[in-house]
Amino acid sequence: MIVIIICYMRILLSLLILLMFPILANAEVIKAEISVNDVPKALLGTWRVDSKLDNTNAYDRFRPQGVDFWKLSLIDDKLTLENPNTKVKAQVSLNTVEGNLIVFTKKTNYDNNKVLTDTVNIRLNGEKFSGINTLTLESYSLIDNHLMKTETAQYLLKGEKLSGDTIPLNK
Repeated sequence: MIVIIICYMRILLSLLILLMFPILANAEVIKAEISVNDVPKALLGTWRVDSKLDNTNAYDRFRPQGVDFWKLSLIDDKLTLENPNTKVKAQVSLNTVEGNLIVFTKKTNYDNNKVLTDTVNIRLNGEKFSGINTLTLESYSLIDNHLMKTETAQYLLKGEKLSGDTIPLNK
């Protein structure tokens, strides 16, 4: 008798799962969009950024320390990072904006077989910030495009604002 009850329970459970599957399969995932309007205006402007290598698997690839200049601005409702010295300019993707915590990512393809992912995690504190910059460099085969090597580095960042808010521009 117990065996029969267990068999009926399994059948009922299987039917319930089959009936629920179409509902679960059509369920939408709701993802909150991060808007450039969420970016604290204090982030915009020109910054002097000191970086110090904290961790890497490729000491010959990544320099131990550096000084850069970042100009962060809003152009056509996109967060843009520019290095005034190198003239490199790129749009960055906002990952997180929670109060004075900002996380953004920039991905760059180069040499036909390399992808550099640059993720910056900073906490604003008035005219300064501190944070971490994580770099991942993936090298792919030119023959069959398989991943050949991944090199990573983590830098500790300290930023000091040099000039005020950058006025949003619309082209």
